[in-house]
Amino acid sequence: MNTDFTKTRASKIIIIGAALVIIVAGIQAAESLIVPFLLAAFIAIICSAPLIFLQQKGFPTWLALVIVILGIAVIGSLFAVVIGTSINDFTEKIPLYQSRLQITIDGLQEWMSNRGISVSEETISEYFNVSSVFGIVKNILAGMGGILTNGFLIILTIIFILLEASSMPLKLKAAFGNYDSTSYHINKFISKVKKYMAIKSLTSLATGIIIAIWLTIIDVDFPLLWGLVAFMLNFIPTIGSIFAAIPAIMLAFVQIGFGSAILTAIGYLSTNVVIGNFIEPRFMGKGLGLSTLVVFISLVFWGFILGPVGMFLSVPLTITLKIALQSNPNTRWMAILLGNETLEDYDLKDPEIDDEEKI
Repeated sequence: MNTDFTKTRASKIIIIGAALVIIVAGIQAAESLIVPFLLAAFIAIICSAPLIFLQQKGFPTWLALVIVILGIAVIGSLFAVVIGTSINDFTEKIPLYQSRLQITIDGLQEWMSNRGISVSEETISEYFNVSSVFGIVKNILAGMGGILTNGFLIILTIIFILLEASSMPLKLKAAFGNYDSTSYHINKFISKVKKYMAIKSLTSLATGIIIAIWLTIIDVDFPLLWGLVAFMLNFIPTIGSIFAAIPAIMLAFVQIGFGSAILTAIGYLSTNVVIGNFIEPRFMGKGLGLSTLVVFISLVFWGFILGPVGMFLSVPLTITLKIALQSNPNTRWMAILLGNETLEDYDLKDPEIDDEEKI
């Protein structure tokens, strides 16, 4: 009997594993369709707050929706202009930066030779390869720019999602007999996703603005571009801020010198320490963090499936999954494994939430 149970359990594991492989392959095959929809869904979640605010101020639903959509279109157009212009100008200047780096490498090699340190030029060039680092940034921005070409589809999807959101409570009430319990869990999930996306968007925007201003003061080229990169990569905790800082620091080093590179690094470090370690945790609260290992794995996993935009959406997608798992007492243990909190941060005995979270 135990043998039959073992075989049945092994069969279930194999079937589940095969199903996951098929699902992942299907998502990867439908990347061009899924990525705009996911991006639209997260933008709609962020935009639901101003939409509700306008409705509470007495604006008709259609007028509030028009104002929100116009705002999205203006911001999206600004993003497209900054990305497109910066990529073109940046690509044209890469040979200039490469020649400046070669002069720096020659000077460094001469300085080391005078002190009896023998290092080949190829070795130094390997560690200071501007083209490869800037090429990664260029590919990420090109991927984001490619998504913006589907702007009409994204905006149309956002409109339908926001329109559907207003009628969803009535549909749930008609579909489920035990509406109070269903509504409680759904509202709990949606409110936490909204909270995460709103706070993360605001802190990322603050990070991008501070970085752009700081680099403008130091006189590093393309401060708006690096501010935009800092804004996007700030959605990836810890790892994202490092990826955002490296190309800007290297550019400051090549363009101006070692002192400017140090100042750039100080600007990135202080901004991310203050916002990431003090401001975000204060407003996020417990239960909305991910462990560093999970962040890295989600970055690789979603980047492999959905490309550069998948890397940008990796943490929001994983956070959404964690919130969904945490909303159900039966799956809360998986949320704990994904999080960066200790067991004391979770109430494992009582599945209810605090009064302030009830809707």
